[in-house]
Amino acid sequence: MKAIQMTEQGGPEVLRLVELPDPQPGPGQVLIRVESAAVNFSDVMRRRGDVYPVATPSPFVPGAEVAGTVVALGPGVDGPAVGTKVFGSVGADGSGGYAELALAYAPSVIPIPEGLDSDAAAGIVVSGLAATVVLTELIGLRKGQSVFIPAAAGGVGQYAVQIAKLLGADTVIAGASTQAKRRIALDLGADHALDYTRDDWPEEVRELTGGVGVDGALEMSGPARLAQTLRALAPFGRLVVLGSVGGTVEGLDPAALTPLLYDPAPSQSLIGFNLGVWFEHRLPEAGEALRRLVGWVASGEVRPPATQSLSLAEAAEAHRLLETGRTTGKLILKP
Repeated sequence: MKAIQMTEQGGPEVLRLVELPDPQPGPGQVLIRVESAAVNFSDVMRRRGDVYPVATPSPFVPGAEVAGTVVALGPGVDGPAVGTKVFGSVGADGSGGYAELALAYAPSVIPIPEGLDSDAAAGIVVSGLAATVVLTELIGLRKGQSVFIPAAAGGVGQYAVQIAKLLGADTVIAGASTQAKRRIALDLGADHALDYTRDDWPEEVRELTGGVGVDGALEMSGPARLAQTLRALAPFGRLVVLGSVGGTVEGLDPAALTPLLYDPAPSQSLIGFNLGVWFEHRLPEAGEALRRLVGWVASGEVRPPATQSLSLAEAAEAHRLLETGRTTGKLILKP
């Protein structure tokens, strides 16, 4: 099979198209012929060698989620049946999704709902589930509350804007770097959209919330933006960190944490998030959140982000686009 493999960590150029033996499903596994492989920022982090919760082996085929067709079942697996269109998490035995074939454990794949294409389905688990868990479980967003969502035209951001409105948020404030991206967020239901590349955007958030700040906020950029987002948070507010697009966990000024912890210590929460930890330690809650999300998507209450497709051979270019913020919606590789 054709696959993207890396034998070292570094820039996008370490992603190389190679020919590998077809994987075979072991006990509890299914083999999927990949139609669409989602590109996630976690893939970029592992490629770069950023701090990451699990080790990245070498050689390594990236890609954590796909959509495709079940082509073989391992011992002890009753379904999904061969021929079923599915989506879900892959990477069993190191067989990542940037490939023509990928292995998954049977409980981690779900039949694709009617009316949903493989490109849209491929991005549900990481982006959509992350947004769902962060808003429902960590922030606990309730009717009448307010939330700030950065990178609102991206995969997680587009899901988060729509889910926040479904949960009854009174004020959804989107952050995006261009006017076109801000328009996407507004069209999805955001009440306000601002340029969060400006230094004074936290003050704009406070103005939009009557001087109080938001009840919940997401952060994905890195230490510099983290300090800014803390300024936009209301008393008792919760800020959830999903990653560091800037590629570093260094550089946070300790003085930025002083107001949070000591002066005046306004009962705010700073929470780190990793979806893999939820699958490992909170699987029932993660499963329930995924079922809830799939229901929203199937009913049309939540619309998956628009997708941009590239060929498997263009994996390096996909990573460049994602790192530089030159995308909206979800990047998909097509084997």
